[in-house]
Formats: sequence, structure tokens, C-alpha cells
Amino acid sequence: RMLTRTPSVAAQVFLLLSIVLVIAIAVIQINQQQLLSPGLKYGIVLDAGSSRTTVYVYEWPAEKENNTGVVSQTFKCNVKGPGISSYESSPGALAKPLDDCLNKVKERIPVHLHKNTSVYLGATAGMRLLRLQNESAANEVLASIQNYFRAQPFEFRGAQIITGPEEGVYGWITANYLMGNFLERNLWRAWAHPYGKETIGALDLGGASTQISFMPEDPEEHFNSTLQVKLYGYNYNVYTHSYQCYGRDEAEKRLLALLLQKSNASANVDNPCYPQNYNTALTMKYFFGSLCTQSLRPANYHPNQLVNFRGTGDPGLCQEMVSLLFNFTSCRDREDCPFNGIRQPKATGNFVAFSGFYYTIKALNLSGHFSQDDFNASMWFFCSQSWAQLQFMLPKFEEIYARSYCFSANFIYYLLVHGYNFNAKTWPQIHFQKEVGNSSIAWSLGYMLSLTNMIPAEGKLIQLPLRPSVFAGLLVFLTATALLCLLFLAYACVASRRPKDTPRLQRVSIPQ
Repeated sequence: RMLTRTPSVAAQVFLLLSIVLVIAIAVIQINQQQLLSPGLKYGIVLDAGSSRTTVYVYEWPAEKENNTGVVSQTFKCNVKGPGISSYESSPGALAKPLDDCLNKVKERIPVHLHKNTSVYLGATAGMRLLRLQNESAANEVLASIQNYFRAQPFEFRGAQIITGPEEGVYGWITANYLMGNFLERNLWRAWAHPYGKETIGALDLGGASTQISFMPEDPEEHFNSTLQVKLYGYNYNVYTHSYQCYGRDEAEKRLLALLLQKSNASANVDNPCYPQNYNTALTMKYFFGSLCTQSLRPANYHPNQLVNFRGTGDPGLCQEMVSLLFNFTSCRDREDCPFNGIRQPKATGNFVAFSGFYYTIKALNLSGHFSQDDFNASMWFFCSQSWAQLQFMLPKFEEIYARSYCFSANFIYYLLVHGYNFNAKTWPQIHFQKEVGNSSIAWSLGYMLSLTNMIPAEGKLIQLPLRPSVFAGLLVFLTATALLCLLFLAYACVASRRPKDTPRLQRVSIPQ
């Protein structure tokens, strides 16, 4: 009896072991697939703006989503000093300020990945203007940057001057990417295209140019400034336009040039946009040295001649002067042509306003979104303050910015209301924002996304504990073992009953 029970016990043990092993292998395989990181890749973008250079470090998993990397900002560093276009006469001096930021970047990216990390430098309106004004100087600045990066451990992919429409559309990509309008995590923690999500428009105000980018209500209506963008398997037709010389700094230089032109006394000029009791002496080169003000230069232009500007803090007169910076006559009252003869579809839906827009709004003690009346009241109050009062009102006081916030606010008002045709009803749809999570809203992330879109998708780098063939073979073997054990146990169960019943039948059938 012991001999007959032993195979049954063994079969039961084998059956249990097979089931336990099948479950254990499957669980380990699934969990390991989720836990093992596919590895990270890094990219560096230098946003070489007209007033400063910012270094951004981005990272993304080595495998891709629909051939486009899922990118996030991991580090940001502002390069000390002015924008690269200011180094036209001394390109070699660029190295030192860049070093400070690049040394921090080297610490952030694992050393073994340095040589495979791409660096891109995109220069915007400041360099676009310099190239128009002095092409050889612009080329020397770019060549100096090329030489600098040849000595760095990263893979330098070139310094280029990006166009206004590119800057606009990359900013639009960044804003929508960060808002989750292209991708979102579903219930299974996988990336999916969000159903029915609308895109958001982007308003960018730099030092030398300003950009507006959005999806028009009627995609069939074709404007010269419509670009097609493909991201995560979807096509988007984006209207984008960049207004050169309508950046904050260049627009203010044009205002100073106009004020001097309208003033009889060339040495002392009243500025209604500067705070009351603020005085400053600026060289003629400071505002006439730009391509944007070249047409306003007086006949007796001397670059080093000083002009004294006296702030009068007059919001009404400031607004009147700002209106002169816009050419509203070239459109001949056409609704789809707000200013400068540029056609624009109706601005509909939500917009995010970043860069210079955000910093000016912050100075007015506003945030997020608010009514046009609230903006006007804050602007009027701010512009009526004296220079001494402003020093207590601003959280961070820097003379070059503090003196200009009143002008910036009036300029923003005119650009949004009379330039882009926002009104009291649509104004609250503009959200003034600097970043989403830890990522800055800037063209550089959209640039990085577009570049990773161009990098071919790689095979999945998820490492499993067992190769799929071994995993499948083990499952088949253990499942077969479990089935054999089950069959044997069923047979043993039937066989164990048969010997007990047979003698009883024999006894009945034997005659006496």
C-alpha cells in the first residue's frame, strides 16, 4: 500500500510545484519589466536670446513614444552677462561666462554619457538683427561658439540662428507639451494621446521679437504663416508669426528714439513711461545703434553723445506714445489684418503668455489670469508711482528692469488689444505663466522635442530576467508537467477504488 501511495504523493508535489513555479516566473517577469529603467538620454539646448543666454538640460527614456521622445527638463542655468549678439566686437570673451554654466551641466550628466550627449545652440532675434546689420560679425560670434564647444566633452551639433516662425512654433510645442495636450498617462501608466484635448495658443515676448502661435478655428483657411507640425503621430496646422523689433528691449529703444525726435531740446528729454523723479543719461548708440531704430537716426548722430531722460510717470501720455510704435494704417481696417500689414486669423481659445509677458505681469503684482479692467487698474497705479516708491513695491529691484515696467505694461496692452485683437471678453483666456511643474515655458523644449522626433526610434531597452524563448519554453514544460501530474492523479484515484470492489463481485458470483 505504501508503494502505491508514493507515486500519488510525488505527483501531487510536482503538480503544486509546477503551479507555484508558473505563477512565480510570470510575476517576476512582469515586475522586472516595469522596474528596470530603460536608461536615460540627455540633450543640452542653449537659448541664445537677445538679452541673455540660458542653458537647459533635458532628459528622456532611451526608448521612444511614437518615435518622439518623452522629454523633461532636469536643469537650467542662466549665463552671466548679456546675449551673444553683444559680443560682436569680442567673440573670444564668450568662453568664460559659458564655462560657469557648462561646469554645472557636466556634474548633472553622468560622465559615461557625456560623449553621447548632443548640444544645440539656437540664437534668436538678437542674432537675426546682427546678421542683417553685420553678417561677418554674426558669423564670427557663431564660429567662436563652435570653437568653444569643440573642447567640451559633449557632441556639439552646431550653433544656428533660428527663424522667427521656428521660434514661435517651438514655443507653441513646449506650452502644449507641458500642458499635457499631446500625451498623457492612462490608467495603465502608459502614454496615450488625450482624447478631445484642445491645443493652447502661445504668446512669447523676447528682447528683440515677439511671437504669436495658435491653431486657427478654421484649419482650411490658409495664411502665409501656417506651418504643419507632426508630433506623436498627429499633424497640427499652426499659425505663427514673429514680429521683429517688437521685442520688449527693441520696442523701448524705438520709443526713446521717438521721444528724442519729438523733443526740441536734444540734451534733456521727458519720458512719460519712466517713473516720476527718475533720471538717466543714455548714449545715442544705446538706442540708435540698433537696426530697429536706424530709420529714426538724426542727421547729427554721434554714438557717444549723452541724452538725459527724465521720468514724468504719466500713464495716459505713455500709452499715447506707445501707440505710435504700431503701424495700424497699412491694414486699411481689415479685420484679419491687425497691424503692420500682417494677416492673422481670429485669436480663439486659451493662450499662455510667457517670457517678458510673465515678468511684467509679476511686477504689476498680478498672476495667472485676470480681467482686462484689473490689468488696466494695476498698470495705471504702477505707472503713477515715483522712483522712490517703486523700490519698495518690487520684490526684486534692478534699475534697468524697474524703470521700464511701466513701458512694458503699456506695450503689452497695445500689442494684445490693438495688435492681436484680444478684448474684454477674450482677455481672461490669456494665462500669464512662467513654467509648468519644473519645466520652463520656452522655445528650447519644443526644439528638443522636434530634434528627438528626428532621431530614429530605437529598440526597447527593457531587460527581462529570461529571454522570451526561454520563458515560453519553461511555461510549456511546467504546464505539461502539471497536466501529466493531474492525469496520473486522476488515474490513480480510479485505480485505487477498483481492487476494493472486485472481491465483493467475485463472492456474489461463485455458486455454493
